[in-house]
Amino acid sequence: MTPGPGGAAALDRKACYAAFKNHDASFDGRIFICVASTGIYCRPVCRTRPPKEDNCTFQASAAAAEAAGYRPCLKCRPELAPGFAPIDSVARLARRAAELIEDGGLDGGGMAALAGSLGVTDRHLRRAFAAAYGVPPARYLQTRRLLLSKSLLTDTELPITEIAFAAGFGSVRRFNSLFKSRYRLSPAALRKTGAAFSRRGGEGATLFLGYRPPFGWNKLLSFLADRAIPGVESARDGAYRRTVVMRSGGERLRGWIAVENMEGKNALAATLAPSLFPVLPKILARIRNLFDLDNEPGGVFAALAAMNRLKPGICVPGTRLPGCFDPFEMAVRAVLGQQITVKAACTLAGRIARAFGEPMETPFAELTHGFPDPETLGGLPEAAGNRLGPLGIIGSRARAISALAQSLSAGTITLSPLADPEEEVGKLLSLPGVGHWTAQYLAMRALRWPDAFPHTDYGLRKALAGPTSAQLLEMSGQWRPWRAYAAMNLWNSLA
Repeated sequence: MTPGPGGAAALDRKACYAAFKNHDASFDGRIFICVASTGIYCRPVCRTRPPKEDNCTFQASAAAAEAAGYRPCLKCRPELAPGFAPIDSVARLARRAAELIEDGGLDGGGMAALAGSLGVTDRHLRRAFAAAYGVPPARYLQTRRLLLSKSLLTDTELPITEIAFAAGFGSVRRFNSLFKSRYRLSPAALRKTGAAFSRRGGEGATLFLGYRPPFGWNKLLSFLADRAIPGVESARDGAYRRTVVMRSGGERLRGWIAVENMEGKNALAATLAPSLFPVLPKILARIRNLFDLDNEPGGVFAALAAMNRLKPGICVPGTRLPGCFDPFEMAVRAVLGQQITVKAACTLAGRIARAFGEPMETPFAELTHGFPDPETLGGLPEAAGNRLGPLGIIGSRARAISALAQSLSAGTITLSPLADPEEEVGKLLSLPGVGHWTAQYLAMRALRWPDAFPHTDYGLRKALAGPTSAQLLEMSGQWRPWRAYAAMNLWNSLA
C-alpha cells in the first residue's frame, strides 16, 4: 500500500494492520484503525494491545472513522495526529477546500459558493473532497471542531464555554449535544478522565501538535534563528517565539506564541496568549505550516537519498522545509535580503517593525512589536522610498516592498500554501525588483511548493563545490518533485 490521502477504498487491509501492529509512525495521520469490539478508533502509533485483525477496519481520516460510528481513543488521542502534504492537484484542491471550510468558508453561500471561489464545480469539489477525506465537507468540519475541543479539554484549563466558541461552535448547547452523541461523554466528564493540565505557558494555554519522526528540530530552529526579525521573532534556548497580529472580522487581535519540541512525544508544544483564542484554528494551521508538521520524512528521504552520492551525508532524514507564520513579513525580509547578508536583511526588517508595526507587551523581553500588514506599508501617504529610505533601505527595495504590499492588499497575488504555485511565481516575477531567487524562495516558504528551487543561490552552488546555476538547475531535475527539500539539505550542509 502507498499510504496517503486516497480515501478508504485505497487502503490495503493487510498493510494497515501490519502498520498498527508495529506502531509504524510513518503511517500516523494517514490511516485510522476502527476496532469493532470497543467502538474506538486509534492512530497506528497507539500502544494499546493490538486487537484481532478481524475486528479492525481502516479509514483515511478521523472524520471518516467518526462517520462510521467510532469515537476517538483517549490514550493515543487522534486529534494529535499529523495531516498529509499533498503534491498532486486533486489532493491540493481538497486540502485548500478543507482549510477554507475551517476558516468559515461554508458560512456564506455553502458548497456552491466555496467551489466557485476555487474555480471548480460543486460536484468536482465534493468528489475531490470525498477522495481525500472519505466524508462530505460538513462532516469533516464537524469532526475537526470536536477534536480541537477535545484537545482543549484535555490540555488546558479553559472554561468549557470558552472552549466551545474557540473550537468554532455557534452555541454551547450545540457543542454539548454533539459531543455527547459522538463521544458518549459530556465535555466535563472527558475533562475528568483526561491528563493533567499543562502549565508550561504560565499565562498562556499549551496545545500539542503531532509530527512523524524523524524531525530535524535543531536544524530547523537554527534556520529560523538566523532569519528572525528583531522585536518580532526569536529562536533560542530550544524555543521559537513571536508576536502575532491577526484580524478576526473587523477586530485586530494581538498576542504571542511560543513553540518547543517534545521529542519523546513526537509533538510540538505550542503555547499562545489567551487573546488569540478567537482565531485558534488559524494559529494552529500557521504553526503546522511553519514547522512542516505534515511532512512525510520517509518518502522525502527515499526520493533524495541519491544526493549522498554527490557528497556523503548531505541528505539527512527528517529535514523539514520551513514555512512561514506571516507570508508578508517573510516576503519583506526576503526582498530586503537580495544582494546583502541575511543578518543585514533582518536588521532592516526589524527597523520596519519598529517604525510601522504596533508596540506590544509580551512575557518575553525580546518581543516588542508586531510586524506591519500589507495595508500599512502599501498605503503609506508618501512614496515608499521616502518613508523607508531613512531606515537604510535603497529605493529599488522600497519600491519592490510597496508593489508587493499593494498586490497582496488588492488580492492580485496570494502567498498561501493553497494557491497555485506556478501561477503565483509568474505574478511575483512581474513585480518591480522581484527576481527569480526571490520568487522561488517565496514559493518554497510561503506557497509551500515542494518543487520550488532557487537555482541561482550562491549557497546551493557552494554546497556542491561550485556548479554553475545552469548546471545546478539541470542537476535538480533528478530531485523532483522534492527540490525544495533538496535545497534545504544543501543549505543545512553548509552549517
